[in-house]
Amino acid sequence: MKIKSLNLNNKSGKEIILNDNIFGITPRPDIMARVVRWQLAKRRLGNHSVKTRSEITMTTAKMYKQKGTGKARHGSGAVSQFRGGGMAHGPLFHTHSHKLNKKVKVLGLKSALSDKLKLGKLIILDGSKCDGKTSTLKKKLDAMGVSKVLVISGTDVDKNFVNAASNIKNLDVISYKGVNVFDIVRKESLIIIDDALKFVEERLS
Repeated sequence: MKIKSLNLNNKSGKEIILNDNIFGITPRPDIMARVVRWQLAKRRLGNHSVKTRSEITMTTAKMYKQKGTGKARHGSGAVSQFRGGGMAHGPLFHTHSHKLNKKVKVLGLKSALSDKLKLGKLIILDGSKCDGKTSTLKKKLDAMGVSKVLVISGTDVDKNFVNAASNIKNLDVISYKGVNVFDIVRKESLIIIDDALKFVEERLS
């Protein structure tokens, strides 16, 4: 599959040949949803917990005598009925992460990339040379017709580009090493800098 690259001046550059097995498959929304759930599950801390009766530091002496008070019978004050007592069935520390087959992760990433290309929201950027000014980069991206965008950078990304992009709302720049389904699908457009394309294809080949 062939696609024309664009430079920051919104002019066509060299012709890029994309791997059909990565960018030309039929997108699988169900697989992308599974991968996103797997990613978000790993982010959950799972450290919400409460103390049980056995973990409460409190005297175990009987609160008052068994009979003659006109009140209900009670023993320890650490039970859940009383303020400061332990919870009977409260949340406990646990992990929310789950396993996902590697083939499913790869298919999800391929589907996300193919979906962007199918929708016409994928741009291969020819170089990332920039003067480092946020206003200049913002105008160039507006001219390209992108607003909510994810940029995948390679090893030779221009530092001025990264600095200028860091101040633009709804624009994220990530390394090819961290490319993932969640970040791709949550943005309207995807920009892959030309030197990062080969690394992305190598990872998914």
